[in-house]
Amino acid sequence: MDRFVIISGCSGGGKSTLLDELRRRGHGVVVEPGRRIVAEELKAGGAALPWVDAAAFARRAIEMSLADRAGAESKAGWVFFDRGLIDAAVALRHLTGDALVETLGRSHRFNRRVFLTPPWPEIYVNDEERRHGLAEAIAEYDRLCEAYPALGYQVSILPKVSVEARADFVLAALGDHQG
Repeated sequence: MDRFVIISGCSGGGKSTLLDELRRRGHGVVVEPGRRIVAEELKAGGAALPWVDAAAFARRAIEMSLADRAGAESKAGWVFFDRGLIDAAVALRHLTGDALVETLGRSHRFNRRVFLTPPWPEIYVNDEERRHGLAEAIAEYDRLCEAYPALGYQVSILPKVSVEARADFVLAALGDHQG
């Protein structure tokens, strides 16, 4: 769907902060599935965690992303996704070799322009839900930089500027301030 826009990229690169700014400006936002899954699994004592059972975590992220996408159809205007379906499928392929990313990437389309946050060591921090190091985050970023163009998406790397300037960049790149 053309009004569904993916904000992805390197962990700790400022995606959530950017999405908070886009929400503040009145746009629809879908929160990152991974963070929600980790919070739920930690609360329930579950094992679908990236540091316990990464493949189960990726499969659950795919399921949640499909549900998020279906639920977003009722929202008007731009809807920005903090990671989501393609990211989860790329992770599953990396972990298991599963080629689901090609199927899902072609059958569940988003806006052709995808925005990626580059590695930004100066703002990268770990927390209860992000336990992997910067090197792992960069390796994931590199996989995404290959996967999105291979699926026909046009990648725009976000500049390392203020959150307001990043939001302006995204909206200007989209060219249509619908919503």
